[in-house]
Amino acid sequence: MRAMQSNNPVFQRSETLARAAQSSYGFHPAPSADEVAGIYCTPQRMTMDDVIVKTGILLAIVVGVGAVSWVAGVPLGIGALAALVGFGLAMVNIFKKQVSPGLVMAYAAAQGVFLGTISASYNGQYRGIVVQAVVGTAAVFGAVLMGYKSGRLRATPKFRKVVTFGLIGLVAAFTSGDPLGISGGNTGLSILFTGGLIVFGALTFVLDFDQADAMIAAGVPEREAWRVGFGLIVGLVFLYLNVLRLLSYFQGND
Repeated sequence: MRAMQSNNPVFQRSETLARAAQSSYGFHPAPSADEVAGIYCTPQRMTMDDVIVKTGILLAIVVGVGAVSWVAGVPLGIGALAALVGFGLAMVNIFKKQVSPGLVMAYAAAQGVFLGTISASYNGQYRGIVVQAVVGTAAVFGAVLMGYKSGRLRATPKFRKVVTFGLIGLVAAFTSGDPLGISGGNTGLSILFTGGLIVFGALTFVLDFDQADAMIAAGVPEREAWRVGFGLIVGLVFLYLNVLRLLSYFQGND
């Protein structure tokens, strides 16, 4: 996109003087975006590195707090309370106009407590299932990322509608009293249903990646990287829990 040239004669004069200075004293490269931001005290623009760093920080909080909760033997009741706190913080972060790094990190900590307690419970019943769930979650996330980077997965309008309505429908069916007995055990229907949650949940990462690229292209402030990281962590938590549930169904058949 070409920058618009100013019609202000003062700015035009300034450009003329700049060219004259360059011809008289030699070429001086234009200042970088970071240098201009520093001069005018404007916020830094978000980059992909910012997204990676912020997401890494949040993931480290989730994993670290989860590990401590597991080792400390935090009761499931506390984990359930942490899940409610995490849900409340998620709603605040979703609807808050200006992202708050503190609230985003608080969400990650609450989810860490919840995941630590629920993972310890699952691992007590099915030895080694947590490691399998972590590997499975990472594999699914990596596959979606490669598909997006290669251009095979694109966030077209049709793709957005299918993924959004598909996931909303599955979650609504799961939380509406479960009239079909979907969560009643390792039945064929529950396995198929959980698999659908994993597929549609994983595909939401394509929407997240596309949104991150759009925000970077729009030059949003660096602070917004926390919002992108928050969205990715929400997706990873959802994906991990469903992978964990699916694996428990299979191991329950042994």
